[in-house]
Order: sequence, then C-alpha cells, then structure tokens
Amino acid sequence: MRKLLMAAVVLPFAFGQAGVALAQSTTQAFQNSSSEAQRKANSSQATAELFYMIQQLQGEVRRLQGQVEEQKYEIDRLKEQGRDRYIDLDQRILDLSEKIAEQPASSPGAGAGVAGAAGGAATATKEYRQPDAEERKQYEAIQDLIRNQKNYDEAISQLYEFIDQYPEGDLTVNAYYWLGEVYLVKPQLEQAKQAFTIVATRYPDHRKAPDAVYKLGVTLDRLGEKQEARRRMETVVRDYPNSSAANLAQKYLGS
Repeated sequence: MRKLLMAAVVLPFAFGQAGVALAQSTTQAFQNSSSEAQRKANSSQATAELFYMIQQLQGEVRRLQGQVEEQKYEIDRLKEQGRDRYIDLDQRILDLSEKIAEQPASSPGAGAGVAGAAGGAATATKEYRQPDAEERKQYEAIQDLIRNQKNYDEAISQLYEFIDQYPEGDLTVNAYYWLGEVYLVKPQLEQAKQAFTIVATRYPDHRKAPDAVYKLGVTLDRLGEKQEARRRMETVVRDYPNSSAANLAQKYLGS
C-alpha cells in the first residue's frame, strides 16, 4: 500500500519535471534558431551593402578611365597638330627657298632677308644645294610616313637613306631635324639629342637651326640635363631672337 502511494506521488512529479525540461529545451532551440536567422539576415544585408559599394567603386573607376582616355586623346591630337604645323611650315619655307633660288643673281639680298627672318642673327648664310624633283619626291614621301601614316620606324629608316643619298643639301638638314622629331615622339631621347645636335652645330645658319636648338633643349630637359637645357634655350633667344623658336624658348626660361 505504501509503495502504491509513493508511486502515485513520484510519477506526477517526474512527469512535471520532464515537461519543464522539454519546454526549456524547446524554448532554447527556438531562441537559437531565431538568433541564427538574425545573423543570416545581418550577413545578407552586409553582403548586399558591400556589393553595392563595389558596384559604385567600379562605376567610379570606369568614369575615371574614361576621363583619362579623353585626356590622352586630346594630348595625342594636340601633338599631331603640332607636328602637322611644323611640316606645313617646313613645306612653305621650302617652296619659298626654291623660288628665291630661281631668281636672277642680281637680287642676292632677297635670300639674305629670308635667312635673317628665320635666324635673326645670321648676316651671311651658306648656300645649300637645292633639291631636284626626285629628291623632293622622296622627301615628301617621308613626310607622308610621319604625318599621315604615323609609321615612325619606317620614316627613320628612310630618313637615314635620304641623308646618305643626298648629303649636304637643303633638304638634308631638314631630314636631320625630322629625324630628331621622330625620335623625340617615340621617345628615344639619346638619338633625338644626337640628331638635333647635328643641325644645331653643323648647320647653325640653316632655317631649321632655331627649331633644332630649341628641341635640343626640350630633349635635354626630358633627359634630366636641366642646366644644359637652359643654356640651349638661352642660345635660341640670343642667336635667333626673331624666330618663333625664340618665343618658345623664352616661355621655357620664364617657367
């Protein structure tokens, strides 16, 4: 009888404890599940925000790359315009020189006047051999390689061949100058320095001398030879004061 009473008391108590434990376990599991869902939601939001930031950064990079490409295009366009102006001016001066050479010998002052306008310092200029039709044709073909085709390697090769084939002519000096210009564009600065130096030292009375001395200064500046570059710019201003190169050299010295 006593055992039955004890069983009647113990069994309900045991079931009650088991129910409490089951309820606690269920509550803990629900809380853990809720926390895990919250963490996943937070992680998903952070990932979405990070993805959005990456997209923004990628868009900004594309925008900056577009601006860089536009600026590069503009710089290249200005460089090409500058080279084209030089070639046009070179062609006009060549035409004028040929017309002067065709004038009667009784008007020597005309040639000296043109030389004085181009150089500014020279009072007597060397007589350069004028080109024949074939020489002029080859020179114009080289100009086309530089100006229109932008085939600088082939232009360099043909410039050397032109200099070897037609030494000490009026266009030979031009060829040395354009050799320096093409090397400067590539850029192969040591070779450009050599070409401009030949014009500046061997042909100081030629119409291309002021431009060659100025471009020699620019080349030296890019090579880091600042003091020698300044000296060359001062030479342009002093020896060729009426040339356009003197104006450019003066701006360089002023900066």
